[in-house]
Amino acid sequence: MALVKKYRTIVKEIEHPLPDIYIVTLASQDGRYRYKPGQFLHLALDQYDPSKQWPESRCFSIQTNPREEYIKITYSVKGDYTKRMARELTPAQTVWVKLPYGDLFSTIDPKAHSIFIAGGTGITPCLSLFTDEEFKAFQSPVLYFGARSERYNIYKKEFDKACKINSTFRIIAHYEDAEGFLNIEHIAHQLAVKDIFYLSGPPLMIKSFKKYLLDNNVPESNIKTDDWE
Repeated sequence: MALVKKYRTIVKEIEHPLPDIYIVTLASQDGRYRYKPGQFLHLALDQYDPSKQWPESRCFSIQTNPREEYIKITYSVKGDYTKRMARELTPAQTVWVKLPYGDLFSTIDPKAHSIFIAGGTGITPCLSLFTDEEFKAFQSPVLYFGARSERYNIYKKEFDKACKINSTFRIIAHYEDAEGFLNIEHIAHQLAVKDIFYLSGPPLMIKSFKKYLLDNNVPESNIKTDDWE
């Protein structure tokens, strides 16, 4: 397991592309961030005192690949902590993060047929892999991406980059306002039980999709989930 480090961090930029969605760019003041694709961090708004316990924080998937200088996270405003972030976070503000956590892609085999299923901001840990040069080694990976509407697909720049890195990458976007929710039964019927499935999104989606795959003879070792919440 990678050594977790605490980083004093500056909020470099805050984007607000949709009423309930924020993208935050973070710049380390304590050396380069070290992590792997698919990992996540803890972000604390209050100042960290090394003589005291780590302050209240929340987990966020890292959206950027490890080769980039800055880290990006995307969050939707849901609970009290993200409401506080929307109110209080400002550019040039100092916050604290600790990372890395998680092992979503730690045992990934690029030669296996990889199926990525992501809902909403659950796409972010996948982006850290898709935009990394290591993604080039994957053989015909497929992404099923669900969003509320095409307006909520704010990741087209990252998807374009991923397709340039790996020309065999196939993206199937699914918009709820036009087609309803992602349907794991429909997805699974097009695939094979030997495929490797990566699930990321709302907890209820992950739970129900995993249950369906297990009930339909996909080995548990072939199902990887980003379910730290």
